Amino acid sequence: MNGNVTRFLNEHGFYTDWDLNGFAQSIRKDMQNRFLGKKSYQDMIPTYIDPSLITIGEKSVIVIDAGGTNFRSSLVTFSKDGKASVSDFEKTKMPGTESELSKSEFFTQIAKNIGRFKNKCSEICFCFSYAMQITEDHDGILTNFSKEVKAPEVVGSHIGHELKNTLVAQGWTNDPKIILLNDTVSALLAGVSGKKYSSYIGFILGTGLNAAFLHPENSEYELKKQIVVCESAKFGGFKNSDFDILLDEKSVKPGSSPLEKLCSGAYLGPLALETIHLAANEGLFSEALSREITQKDSLSLIEVNAFLLSYQHGEGKEIFTSTTKEDKAILFEIFDALVNRMAQLAASVLAACLIQCNEGKSPDSPVCIACNGTTFFKTYRVIERTKEYLAKILDEEGMKLYYEILPEESDITRGTAMAAFTI
Repeated sequence: MNGNVTRFLNEHGFYTDWDLNGFAQSIRKDMQNRFLGKKSYQDMIPTYIDPSLITIGEKSVIVIDAGGTNFRSSLVTFSKDGKASVSDFEKTKMPGTESELSKSEFFTQIAKNIGRFKNKCSEICFCFSYAMQITEDHDGILTNFSKEVKAPEVVGSHIGHELKNTLVAQGWTNDPKIILLNDTVSALLAGVSGKKYSSYIGFILGTGLNAAFLHPENSEYELKKQIVVCESAKFGGFKNSDFDILLDEKSVKPGSSPLEKLCSGAYLGPLALETIHLAANEGLFSEALSREITQKDSLSLIEVNAFLLSYQHGEGKEIFTSTTKEDKAILFEIFDALVNRMAQLAASVLAACLIQCNEGKSPDSPVCIACNGTTFFKTYRVIERTKEYLAKILDEEGMKLYYEILPEESDITRGTAMAAFTI
């Protein structure tokens, strides 16, 4: 790495070489603190779902996937042999991402989005990708929104109950039963539908960041065997770089979701912009590029990723018009450092979950790691580096654990639909 870039990153508190073993252990210790009723960052939410009890049968269910950017809905039909077919798929914007909505407006918009399924079937499996407290009747109480969704009145609501009331008010007469689950649980359940494993992890690195895993029964924690959602985005207690602090101060909710803001798709572009703004002010670039950077008010992960992918082929797809060869090299090193940290933190979260699973001790019974998220699968070298860093963490721990990271994105739609067989 260019000496000037290294000095710049170090002076602003950006760690290019994290103590990944220690960081993973801190995440795991935080998990255990929550189970023991001690102060913790992560919520460690029980779901009351044990995937080993699932028996797939013939059924049709409505599936809703409310993510960080998009709202998807479809009808999923399972045949007798367990095969799933998806029909009447539709995608639109996630309510509350374009403008602030009241509680009534939020649920009315969701009901409108699935109005074409009125009274077609009674079970609605709802993948709601935000922090919830799951109740034993499989409803979800929203604890907070992340990913810049603006609908503050919804916080504290029983999502399933409120949606059902809205649907009934709009003429649904078939007593709809709504099952709430997190996207990490959907990813995990999609992994359950294939080869048998000793345990399962669901991991999301897209617009946001989160993980879930199948926790074994533990009398010390008074916890039955079930999927637990970590809310990894909330993990904190580490020291932010100056770039992270600037980004956080400009976010909709300063101080919230600290880990997510370091490495998720919603924040990586704005974080890169804060970083190169400071670099321009401190003279790392040519005068022409520095002027152009200071005038730029937005930058997306898509732009950053396109530059990184093209630079490795000797091109360096232009984000700016005034770049010298040296400018491009410095931009590459800064952007590469940011996405490398993304992989380091992803590996740390996965290591903590894998160790806490307490499985994968034999090559004949590995743990399944089912992942989802365009950021994870499409960002420059993130998958490759995540695998390398995860292996490094486990090696430093002296642990020989066996696991398989599924090679393709987990089918969130199918995984969500499988929740219909968990109750």
